[in-house]
Amino acid sequence: MLYRNLCIENSDVLKDVRVCEGIFSEIGENLLPSEGEEVVDLGGCLMLPPFIEPHIHLDSALTAGEPRWNASGTLFEGIEIWSERKKRLDKADVMARASEAIHRLAVHGVQFVRTHVDSTDPSLVAMEAILELRETLRGVVDIQVVAFPQDGIMSSPGSAQLLEQCLRMGADAVGAIPHYEFTREYSVESLNLVMKLAEKYGALVDVHCDEIDDEASRGLETLACRALESGLKSRVTASHTTAMHSYNNAYAAKLFRLLRLSEINFIANPLINTHLQGRLDTYPKRRGVTRVRELLANGNHVAFGHDDIFDPWYPLGNGQPMDVIHMGIHVTQSMGYDEIMQSYRFCTWEAAHCLNLSPTDYGIREGNAANFIILNAKHWYEALNVRAEVLLSVRNGKVIARTSPRQAECLIPWLSK
Repeated sequence: MLYRNLCIENSDVLKDVRVCEGIFSEIGENLLPSEGEEVVDLGGCLMLPPFIEPHIHLDSALTAGEPRWNASGTLFEGIEIWSERKKRLDKADVMARASEAIHRLAVHGVQFVRTHVDSTDPSLVAMEAILELRETLRGVVDIQVVAFPQDGIMSSPGSAQLLEQCLRMGADAVGAIPHYEFTREYSVESLNLVMKLAEKYGALVDVHCDEIDDEASRGLETLACRALESGLKSRVTASHTTAMHSYNNAYAAKLFRLLRLSEINFIANPLINTHLQGRLDTYPKRRGVTRVRELLANGNHVAFGHDDIFDPWYPLGNGQPMDVIHMGIHVTQSMGYDEIMQSYRFCTWEAAHCLNLSPTDYGIREGNAANFIILNAKHWYEALNVRAEVLLSVRNGKVIARTSPRQAECLIPWLSK
């Protein structure tokens, strides 16, 4: 298959891309088709590596309003509602909702997903269901599973044992929620435990870290220090870190040195955290997203994720990565021309680094797996501004999702000059 006239990642020069046996076999200008080779001329459309969803909760997806709506719009009421809803979980329920959420992501060009699954339910039925879905979809939409102790580790009896059981079942990563633990001492102890489990099982680490407006919530310094000392470094991710927007600058300057040395990754969730954070503020009211620009300048990798799709924490969501990026660059005031043009990286390259994806699985390079998306736009600025359709999502050379171009017709009779 020869794809012609592509703008690869905002390049000024149109390229042709040949795919053979699921691999990018040749990339260049004006490639000649082989005898009998199928040729698709894409007329200058944008080609990107696939979108990545680096932080989502598939086990709770599509449960908003069950058993009730989150009236306060807070993180903590969301946890209370989920604790009621998860009592009614069964495998069929989780599989059906998670599959629908994956479908919504896939049509928008997502091919890699990291999902956090609640590990504090003693039945672990959601973990069992999501692990099965991971195997079913492997090679089409790849799923990384994080064992996530929603109710805390030290503050929830039996949670530590359940967390380790999830790793024995095959979870890819281990998480924590230090800001939800009863005490600062429990917070530190929970992070120490998680790092030991990661070393024991060779797992990645992704912690819901300091997702609160409290300036005194400082689990991040412990996580980064343990990542540095253990050598796990870039295998460790801190998600949310919204308390960072409340840190005083003197402390932040000291912290950033540790963050640079630790090489840990960050995932911000702009849609959800602008909704959840600042709920106790009158005015001024905090925006609720971590220090994205400063972290990037510090040499850390930062990705953007959905976090939630229509669940107790967030009443909207359709799996569109461009919505996440659009909100993210607004609230972080990252809207210079070059910043907008490069913002696709939050849900591509930066996310790939957070997920520790193989260099041969990700990226439009000769010899790599032919995983890519085609957007109905000439460059990313246009794609983001008009929410361009993902015309094709191709995995290992095979089309897994397709969207026809929208056609809109304005019927207002214009006045003649």
